[in-house]
Amino acid sequence: MKIALFGTSADPPTFGHLAILRWLVQRFDHVAVWASDNPFKAKQVELYHRTRMMQLLVQELQLPATQVRVYPELSYPRTLFTLAKAKEYWPEGEFTLTIGADIVPQIPTWYQAQQLLSQVHLVVIPRSGYALEPQAIEQLRQLGTTVEIADLETPDVSSTAYRTYPQADSVPPSIQSYIQQEQLYEWPDETQKPLALQQPVAN
Repeated sequence: MKIALFGTSADPPTFGHLAILRWLVQRFDHVAVWASDNPFKAKQVELYHRTRMMQLLVQELQLPATQVRVYPELSYPRTLFTLAKAKEYWPEGEFTLTIGADIVPQIPTWYQAQQLLSQVHLVVIPRSGYALEPQAIEQLRQLGTTVEIADLETPDVSSTAYRTYPQADSVPPSIQSYIQQEQLYEWPDETQKPLALQQPVAN
């Protein structure tokens, strides 16, 4: 059984993440998703909220849990522990770790990177503004993994940009509503809120 592992900060998840999920479910027997705490990022929204937003994103796919599902219990700061947990669920699974192009240079510095990469394949999602250097890809292969570059062009949106200057077309309406309900982000100028997040004007 071919399992895609897709962990992301999801702060918040965007239409870009949705495009990745749609690509993965067409190519793998099952896609395991989770929101993760990125040790390289500070001031993240609480993991509980990011997990809930990932669940809302997966619901957008309208697919059965046998194909794609959010697994909060796979969320560990170290991916090697995530893999060990995944192997408990799928002892015979063949695992592919999904990463963004911006993460590629960091992977050799991960906790026990060689041990991790000897047990998984990698699929790299291209990202606008991040070049995939051949030497960086080759370094990953030398650590014992295989590397596939996804033939996927994701929307030019990002979680970081949304937190700085939100765009209504960056995240699905269900997630916009959740952000508003829980008041997850603050913007200095209220007029910067996307229309879907602004309070209606009373008649």
